[in-house]
Amino acid sequence: MTVVVTSRRPFAVLLTLALGFVMAMLDVTAVNVALPEIALDLQVPLTGLVWVVDGYTLTFAALLLAGGALADRYGPKALYQAGLAIFLAGSALCGLAPDGVALTGARLLQGAGAALFMPSSLSLLTHSYEDPALRTRMLGAWSALVGVAGASGPLVGGLLVHQFGWRSVFWVNLPLGLLAITMAQLLLAAPPKQARALSLSSHALGVAALAGLSFVLIEGPVLGWLAPAVLLALAMTLAAGAALLQRERRGSHPLLPPELFHSSSFAAANGVGFLINFCVFGQLFLLSLYMQHASGADALQAGLRLLPMMAAYTVGNFLAGGLAARHGTRRPMLLGLLVASGMALLLVALQWSSRQALPYGVLVPVTVLMNLAIGIAIPAMTATVMQVAGRQHANSAAAALNANRQIGALVGVALAGSLLQMAPGWPLRISIAYGAVALAYALAAALVLRRIAPLAGIATPA
Repeated sequence: MTVVVTSRRPFAVLLTLALGFVMAMLDVTAVNVALPEIALDLQVPLTGLVWVVDGYTLTFAALLLAGGALADRYGPKALYQAGLAIFLAGSALCGLAPDGVALTGARLLQGAGAALFMPSSLSLLTHSYEDPALRTRMLGAWSALVGVAGASGPLVGGLLVHQFGWRSVFWVNLPLGLLAITMAQLLLAAPPKQARALSLSSHALGVAALAGLSFVLIEGPVLGWLAPAVLLALAMTLAAGAALLQRERRGSHPLLPPELFHSSSFAAANGVGFLINFCVFGQLFLLSLYMQHASGADALQAGLRLLPMMAAYTVGNFLAGGLAARHGTRRPMLLGLLVASGMALLLVALQWSSRQALPYGVLVPVTVLMNLAIGIAIPAMTATVMQVAGRQHANSAAAALNANRQIGALVGVALAGSLLQMAPGWPLRISIAYGAVALAYALAAALVLRRIAPLAGIATPA
């Protein structure tokens, strides 16, 4: 028997809905510190490691919009539990993987599960609290839990790898996921279903375009940019992308409401989200390997060294609310991006002058300041998207923003892998990488300056 949720059990419901998101966030960040162990144990080359990270992101990004539509059609509770079950199946297969190909396939399955349960978790959170004040407090607590999970991911991953091996990063999901499924059955009410077209062909075109792009970026440096397989994947990417744009413009059931694009702020803020995740996750992938290869750290030491850098995002998230309340969302977003771009340029200058691998004592304070600034910009960017969308299109806008951010992460990791393949030595790699980060953040700041209109509002941690 399903128990109808009331405010008598607010924290039990919050834990139920946060477990899935926290599990997925830990998985994204913890896997990075496990990569050297995976490479050693399964004899996985660098391109294989990129696929291990990006395989998850590929299906996650490609199926997020479908996850939202399926939640409307079949009910968010059913999709939340189904997504968790698929994620757990993928986690078990990751833990059992005999080689890199099997591990990548299991990561694809994990990403598909996450794409189903993540949109549903937010919908269920909104439906579970009738009192607006309580709902606001629970959303804030949910955001805090997600932020802490993301920040602590490398440390948790380092501890697990150090004590139990890299497979434990995936095995730990099983008890957490089973607990979440059971609690959802006992505690969550089932909101009513809504009739909604699925646009399966559009979703398939999106998957094809992202899969082709991933192949080009990851395999291009290895096979050669003019290799037949790479050119074929590029052609598939362009053809699928063009067909998707055509369907979105003329189709009767587009993935996103056309009204969202009447404001330049919506498209620009999504561009900012893409560029931020491009930098954040490309940097995490690069630094995880840098800590262990150039600095000689093991997985646990790498997790500890990454912790202050990751925690800076969460601190910035909490500072963002007060800044946005006083100054609106545009100014904190612009300032955060400009400061981050400046800090990235400073790292390039320091690396260029040293001509050797940057010591941790130099790298960490500059990176912490950069990530703190981005932590301030992210909630402001999210609030901008949601304000432009309004209540009528809030779900579609949130799904679009999350998908764009995941695509940014996919491209960032893929290009970081290409950089590691093509650039000799860590000093040159760090210089090029942070030069690209500085350019991306500067481009995002230009989008804010030129395309995003001033909006009043309070940003919440995201």
